[in-house]
Amino acid sequence: MSRLTHVVSGPYAPPAAARELSAVSADGARIHVEVHGPEGAPAVVLAHGWTCSTAFWAAQIRALSADHRVIAYDQRGHGRSAAPVDEDGYSTRALADDLEAVLAATLAPGERAVVAGHSMGGMTIMAAGGREGFREHVAAVLLCSTGSSDLVAESTVVPLRAGRLRTRITRSVLGSRAPLGPVTPVARKILKYATMGPGSAPEKVEACARIVHACPRRVRYGWSHVLDLLQLDAEVAELRVPAAVIAGTADRLTPVVHARRLAAALPQCLGLTELTGAGHMTPVEAPEAVTSRIRELVGTYVQVEDVQVKEGA
Repeated sequence: MSRLTHVVSGPYAPPAAARELSAVSADGARIHVEVHGPEGAPAVVLAHGWTCSTAFWAAQIRALSADHRVIAYDQRGHGRSAAPVDEDGYSTRALADDLEAVLAATLAPGERAVVAGHSMGGMTIMAAGGREGFREHVAAVLLCSTGSSDLVAESTVVPLRAGRLRTRITRSVLGSRAPLGPVTPVARKILKYATMGPGSAPEKVEACARIVHACPRRVRYGWSHVLDLLQLDAEVAELRVPAAVIAGTADRLTPVVHARRLAAALPQCLGLTELTGAGHMTPVEAPEAVTSRIRELVGTYVQVEDVQVKEGA
């Protein structure tokens, strides 16, 4: 269980892993990995978004781990993965390196999994999609609440008409160095407005707030610049595995226009699911919908008879 979450009971408290390990990325960074569920079961890999951790996937881990091998990892600088030591560690290349390292450390040669990515986790999938290690191990993907470019310009977190002023203010808000501080009623209200749908239940807001507020300030700031400059449109064209897309219609961080654009650009898009009233935090806001789509992808694209277990992983 992530040491950084304060949600300790209920469906949004992360369950204890069956085992933990470190995957070593291309630059030597050690990535914290948790494995849940029975060895030998079909594999699912979960990549969380900016300012989150493995705890963000608690509902999916609980639901899937009865009959799937669920592999969740902390993006570098988040949860129990060490922060980058310099600016070179903050890049989509580094995110792709980390995902390749996790796949190699947890899956046997030729074994394939479904990979689900939320927000920056979806961008990780896009960045890695053309790589040999990704193609060897990935049968299908689920892209949740994510986009490939123009994130700041199209964000509606700042309630102004689209244009240079809104973009400039949004950039300063999302790239702020200010500490988030404790989770207070005001903090919950702000986080709910910026990242969740208006009908989000208090316990879901609480879970998200505690996870986000646990992200180190310098890590939040470092990745904000990567998201600001994000340009992965070309990489989307190289993501040649079956891909499903999920987005909330009330998402202010990555409005549904991003999901529609991805659905049109992906070489093997399986369709777009638009969740009415949901915001950016779809795996927490609509856990059943996200979990169901992952199950469908596993059932269709992962051959159980081909499942192997990584020796010594």
